[in-house]
Amino acid sequence: MTDELTNGFTVDNGEYDASQIQVLEGLEAVRKRPGMYIGSTSSSGLHHLIYEIVDNSIDEALAGACDEISVTIGKTGTITVRDNGRGIPIDIQEQTGKSALEVVFTVLHAGGKFGGGGYKVSGGLHGVGASVVNALSEWLEVRVYKNGQIYEMKFARGDIVQESTIVGQTDKSGTEVTFMPDHEIFDDCEFSYDIIKTRMREQAFLNGGLKIVTTDEREGREVSDTMCYEGGIREFVQYLNRNKTPLHDEVIYLSEDRSTSTAEVALQYCGDVYNEFLISFANNIHTPDGGMHETGFKAALTRVLNDYGKKNNLLKGEDKLSGEDCREGVTAVISVRLMDAQFEGQTKSKLGNSDMRTFVDNLLTEKLTIFLEENPAVARTILEKAITASRAREAARKARENIRRKNALEGMSLPGKLADCNETNPELTEIYIVEGDSAGGSAKGGRDSRFQAILPLWGKMLNVEKARADKVYGNDKLTPVITALGAGIGEDFDAEKLRYHKVIIMADADVDGSHIRTLLLTFFFRFMRPLVEGGYVYAAQPPLYKLTRGKTTRYVLDDNELEIALEEMRGEDGKGKVDMTRNKGLGEMDAHELWDTTMNPETRVLKQIKLTDAIEADEVFTVLMGEKVEPRKEYIEKNAKYAVDLDL
Repeated sequence: MTDELTNGFTVDNGEYDASQIQVLEGLEAVRKRPGMYIGSTSSSGLHHLIYEIVDNSIDEALAGACDEISVTIGKTGTITVRDNGRGIPIDIQEQTGKSALEVVFTVLHAGGKFGGGGYKVSGGLHGVGASVVNALSEWLEVRVYKNGQIYEMKFARGDIVQESTIVGQTDKSGTEVTFMPDHEIFDDCEFSYDIIKTRMREQAFLNGGLKIVTTDEREGREVSDTMCYEGGIREFVQYLNRNKTPLHDEVIYLSEDRSTSTAEVALQYCGDVYNEFLISFANNIHTPDGGMHETGFKAALTRVLNDYGKKNNLLKGEDKLSGEDCREGVTAVISVRLMDAQFEGQTKSKLGNSDMRTFVDNLLTEKLTIFLEENPAVARTILEKAITASRAREAARKARENIRRKNALEGMSLPGKLADCNETNPELTEIYIVEGDSAGGSAKGGRDSRFQAILPLWGKMLNVEKARADKVYGNDKLTPVITALGAGIGEDFDAEKLRYHKVIIMADADVDGSHIRTLLLTFFFRFMRPLVEGGYVYAAQPPLYKLTRGKTTRYVLDDNELEIALEEMRGEDGKGKVDMTRNKGLGEMDAHELWDTTMNPETRVLKQIKLTDAIEADEVFTVLMGEKVEPRKEYIEKNAKYAVDLDL
């Protein structure tokens, strides 16, 4: 039995058996309250099932026992996860007297991650992954390749239907789990290949050299991708910046190992963007809400750049760069691995270990300082961008003050074009941001003024992807939006001050309307991101067609519904005459029509804007609204086939 240094940890690659499986409590109430364990029963919860099983395979990779993982969507919509690790133990677990394989899949909080010696570091913190996936699956089958044998066990909704049975011989090792999610639990059991591929690509970047294969076997959607990145998170940053213009060619890479934890940071600044993009991980688990490792990164980056600027006379006198200045244009990946990780909730969205703040802070303070000293040209380029950002921030502050003074002199704080509602409780109110004065007039006439506010926009909006905050403040198209919402922008944004809990973008169902929506969503994503993350933003769905037969009128949202609606209105004989009108714009609808089709809570269709993948969102906004033309051209050429009946 030998010890090896793998991924910064001294690990024991010896026996992995039942003595290392520790039971904390039985499996209870998972099917009654699935949201407690996987976040929700929507698409995010459905895909979380995959991540729980994959996390176990990743843990084998962290232990140096696995170098290949595959995730396959089967022809019937099943999921199969395979790895070439050590295989789940199949011998008897002393606490329960049951097979360790049975315990792992039927007992909540059971696994090799609670001090039994199976793992030094683990992403599957709570040990509930396999058992929860089992409980929420219509059926689940597991095969373990171990000791020259193939062991198979089958379950249905968490109950055993086949005890562990030897079904063959093998010279391989590893685990294979196949499951069908339960249609009684989930809103929709349709897996997205793109979502799976994106998550697995992250894992491949975070584990340099680990090969991950994703495959979709569904008819008409057959595809497979193999991902392996020897450069690890360096390549991750290069990938994230592939549609941007880096200020320096080399990705700055910093790392530190210690006996119980490791930290890696990779960062690169870009000159053609004015926002930051940080993505952090703890034990390979994405932490979208950040945590102590991000806090340490931000504090140290600000301090190191200020210290370097003063030491080299790039900052004068009392000048000081803010954290926001120092992070403008940076893309950074922060990855830490540690024992006894403390996450907030089973979905692991935020890291709570306070020692990680100090660890990452010290890493940057020491090694980024050395890098800047050894690379003065890169250092100067980064400082110049931060100093420019600082000047823009000061200009933005003055613009904010000018707005406040102007409002004070005019004796009002809300935009003149805003038709506010009577209700003051933001949880009960909604605001329609409407394209054009004409549509705004119809919306004001048709609304329920008790709880619906209307804010018309006019003229061409600012593309904030190409502008700093100082250009946003004082912009006559965006200032009314900022003021009406009342929650500020940027680092000053405070959702507690939000005046409406539904912010509804209502634009025409054509190309111009789509452009308006994209401009507003870019603004919200870049300057009011918690607004999107909190689920406050919606898109109204005005009808594209009006169908009339006699005294019967029906509105149709899109082309997909049109043929069905026409067939139904023509009657059983199919001979009824139906008049069809294509709606050209919201402004052409009278107040009554707008209320009936788009604003009445009883009949309207609203699409909530969700931020399911920050990486993809950043990429889409950069491509569609950024400076570079070539990526936008490629995107349009690739997706043009999906565009139908556009008003060009």
